[in-house]
Amino acid sequence: MLHIVETHNRPNYASLLEEMFKLRARVFKDRLQWDVHVEDGKEIDVFDDADPLYILSVNNTTGHLEGSVRLLPTTGPNMLRDVFSVLLPDGMVVESPIIWESSRFCIEPDTARLVEGRIHRVTTELLCGLVEVGLRAGLSHIVSVYDARMARIFKASNCPADVIGVPTRIGRVMTYAGLFEINEEMWSNIAATGAIDQPLLGHSGEMRDLCVA
Repeated sequence: MLHIVETHNRPNYASLLEEMFKLRARVFKDRLQWDVHVEDGKEIDVFDDADPLYILSVNNTTGHLEGSVRLLPTTGPNMLRDVFSVLLPDGMVVESPIIWESSRFCIEPDTARLVEGRIHRVTTELLCGLVEVGLRAGLSHIVSVYDARMARIFKASNCPADVIGVPTRIGRVMTYAGLFEINEEMWSNIAATGAIDQPLLGHSGEMRDLCVA
């Protein structure tokens, strides 16, 4: 089950957000060995202070968090402009009210290992959720900075990116900046890889802060 966490309902998800920050520490620091700051077992950065929207994947039976991803408008602080601008051609800035940035895409490692070699259900759900949020918010694209591992996942998920700039080795990994078009066809292509046949966010009126018009 997917949950959308934004400004007005954030207090209702305090426990799951705590789980999310701990999950990010296990994935990005412990497993992938990224150069991220972890304190008290939680990975939190400055962009978590910029009022992001989070998509959380929660197990229907146990209620435990299985995966998450973060979204930020490109009109405010974001990782591509403020941290990874080297990936962009000289003078290029990605900034538009109808382009948001996704980051910190992660899945519970123990869960993911159960189906290693195939696209995990939670991955497909989160990708579908990103497109559904984008459609509801009236976005044209989502931009993301990602590594070669995620590039393979996007390809296997029928989730093509328009790579902008030149892929660059940052630290130990090849790093990309890509634009993902938001439309119904993109959703259908991703959903087909996970046998999803209907929107995952239903018709809830919960997401009242999403309109960018």
